[in-house]
Amino acid sequence: MTAPDIAAPAPGPRELFRAFLIVGLSGFGGVLPFARRMLVEQRRWLGEADFNETLALCQSLPGPNIINMSIVVGSRFAGARGALAALIGLIGAPVAIVIVLGALYGKYGAVGRLPGAILGLGAAAAGLVAATVVKMAAPLLAARPIHAVPVMALAFAGVGLLRLPLPWILLALGPVSIAAVWRMRP
Repeated sequence: MTAPDIAAPAPGPRELFRAFLIVGLSGFGGVLPFARRMLVEQRRWLGEADFNETLALCQSLPGPNIINMSIVVGSRFAGARGALAALIGLIGAPVAIVIVLGALYGKYGAVGRLPGAILGLGAAAAGLVAATVVKMAAPLLAARPIHAVPVMALAFAGVGLLRLPLPWILLALGPVSIAAVWRMRP
């Protein structure tokens, strides 16, 4: 991992818990945009490239990316105690809230406009994910604009439009991307 663009003091377990608690309470069903904003823009614990590299690592591990991110970041800054603090901060309150909401939805789920409101929340979450994609793509496009755009477009078309399995897309485009970068080396 690379050093943050603007170094901030390394957080302890208590600060990791608080930060990831806020992230966990900020979103519902997708907090990666909030985690990126907290880690890169607000607290500056990670630089843009470091966040992208850490996320890439977390995507290759089994389990939800944001859970892996909390563990990796917590471990990086405060060892096993930091990893546990970040993980509990991230999932503790949302788990409790989901249990309560599940009970309430079971009783009142079909009442009035609630189903429409839940559908609207899904659209807002999709917009947040799209905004995060744009922010994460900026450093990649700045570093390799010629080869990155076609590969990203092909990956989006394969997974997003054609609904092909991600492992097949990675197997197909990985060598193409590596070869393009290899040819562009100085």
